Amino acid sequence: MIEMEPSAAQPSPIARWVNNASGALQAAVPALLFGLRLWASVCLALYVAFWLELDTPSWAGTTAAIVCQPHLGASLRKGWFRLIGTVVGAVAIVVLTACFPQNRAAFLVSLALWGAACAFVATVLRNFAAYAAALAGYTAAIIASDQLGATGGLNGQAFMLAVTRASEICIGIVCAGIVLAGTDLGGARRRVASLFASLSAEIACRFIGTLADAGAEFEQTQTIRRELVRRVIALDPVIDEALGESSELRYHSPVLQNALDGLVRALANWRTVAVVLTRLPQERARQEAGAVVAEVPEQLHARLAEDEAARWLAGPTCLLQACEAAVRKLFALPVQTLSLRLLADQAAEALAGISQALIALALLVADPARPVPRIRGRRRLRIPDWLPPLTNAARVFIVIVAAELFWIVTAWPGGANAITFAAIIVILFAPRAEQAYNIAISFMIGSVLTVMIVATLLFAVLPNVETFAGFSLIIGFVLIPLGTALALQWQPAIFTGMVTVLVPLLAPTNPMSYDQQQYYNTALTIIAGVAAAAFSFRLLPPLSPAYRTRRLLALALRDLRHLATGPLPDTPQDWEQRMFARFALLPDQAQPLQRSWLTAALSAGTKIIQLRHLCPRFGLSHDLGVALEAVARGNSAEATPRLAEIDAALTSHPGGAALRARGLILAISEALTQHAAYFDAGAPA
Repeated sequence: MIEMEPSAAQPSPIARWVNNASGALQAAVPALLFGLRLWASVCLALYVAFWLELDTPSWAGTTAAIVCQPHLGASLRKGWFRLIGTVVGAVAIVVLTACFPQNRAAFLVSLALWGAACAFVATVLRNFAAYAAALAGYTAAIIASDQLGATGGLNGQAFMLAVTRASEICIGIVCAGIVLAGTDLGGARRRVASLFASLSAEIACRFIGTLADAGAEFEQTQTIRRELVRRVIALDPVIDEALGESSELRYHSPVLQNALDGLVRALANWRTVAVVLTRLPQERARQEAGAVVAEVPEQLHARLAEDEAARWLAGPTCLLQACEAAVRKLFALPVQTLSLRLLADQAAEALAGISQALIALALLVADPARPVPRIRGRRRLRIPDWLPPLTNAARVFIVIVAAELFWIVTAWPGGANAITFAAIIVILFAPRAEQAYNIAISFMIGSVLTVMIVATLLFAVLPNVETFAGFSLIIGFVLIPLGTALALQWQPAIFTGMVTVLVPLLAPTNPMSYDQQQYYNTALTIIAGVAAAAFSFRLLPPLSPAYRTRRLLALALRDLRHLATGPLPDTPQDWEQRMFARFALLPDQAQPLQRSWLTAALSAGTKIIQLRHLCPRFGLSHDLGVALEAVARGNSAEATPRLAEIDAALTSHPGGAALRARGLILAISEALTQHAAYFDAGAPA
């Protein structure tokens, strides 16, 4: 019997423990560094506020804590938008005070209306712009609570309070920015480049794989496309972080946004190619797909592998040139069959979308071989659905008014502070939809824990400390662990609540105050305000994901029907961007089939626009209008044969334009047939 020697590939238990500990340490070090940056930012902000002898230094420290983010770009971007929101909110409260100097009821109602308006805008906007809108709402509440005092009468100091609070907040923003910029080199640009390279490579490789396999694995690629759409949409906030780190990227931000649109466009055209291939006989599908693949350069033929993204990062310009050459060849490809014309055109459109991502990738890696194009103009603001922002605005108005009435009825001395924190939570978390309640509850739990921690510091530790250095050292034992846990993303809402309310509860002054009654009253107002806002999300719940999804699909279908018979948009990109906005708002809980419906609507709308531009050349505008009228009525059974009649009429017209129009008709007909249940939804009986 031969004894086998122990395999050298199997590490010992001690070696495994060392490896695990090493991995945990590598993950913990950046988080610990963020904790140190958070502590340094708060201490610097408090020191400057004390040195300037400001009235409430705690707002400077609180702002520094809120602005600090684990990523440099996010911190700088958040600080900039916080500055904008602070100024807007301060100006708003001064104007409201001037309008209602002697009318407390009108002032309180106008304050609630301002908060509702800011919540509406915060829901409409995205990322840090939404944060600025939310901040404008609760900055007004913060300043209002200072001038209302315990009795609710305006003290006439709105302007000076606005200047003071804005100054304190700006000090916190600047101090946090100095600490972070001086200690963190940032990595958002590299992270965005890696994500773009990974997504672009995967989309290109899988798309070409669909052509190589002649659409044999339609169901599998359909699932993959739906997941890729979700990943592309998730790039938007990461791009916003990168804009905070680089002025060059901010200048060229339309290039990055066009790249996102291009990837979604590539996925939509990939879907059309896959559907057409599955409808063709197997041998013909293989031949025509092979003819399309033959026009794609070898650089794009690589199979998906772990190092594929690295290859795209290393040479985006070469790949871009290959994509652009393939687009030209595919559009000019001489064909004899309708299906091949459609496959070539859709493949060209897909590669053109990937080219947009490669242009952005060349910008991100600063490839000197490719000058960055300058895109003029700004995107129009798209509001995919008015109901969610209106719902959030109504909730904010009701919560603030209810808190004001409770304060008036009970004559609670700390009621103004409770109104402030109720406004902060309900405005800030309203855009988080179905997640808002759980986040607000976690924030409240963090606030309660912080009340106990700060009580220990105030009444057991800090009375023995006489210097600012000692005070900073003591709060460091709390802030550093909190920042570390926050950076590790373990229960982030709880630790965000702890970091946010720590400095307001400490309320550092010179000299320090250790009044227990005042402290517990302040703590109670904070907890009461947070709790009121949290339970408002339960009493007045946000729209459910299923309902929001149905509304988005219905609105997309409404727009498609209007597009079929109404005026055409200025450019096809207007239609695409409207649909991209709906993709971005689609809840994660949306069913895969519902995502397919939205993709089909995007694709059908784009092709309807192209067809309406082509058909007048052949004198078929009236016939097309009849067919599209059936689409607008939600009658696919009538629209499909009408489109077939136009296709038959086009057979008598030679040339590539007629064949291209026939290809568009085929794509629209396939979409109407495959998703008739969606396109016919809501049609009159």
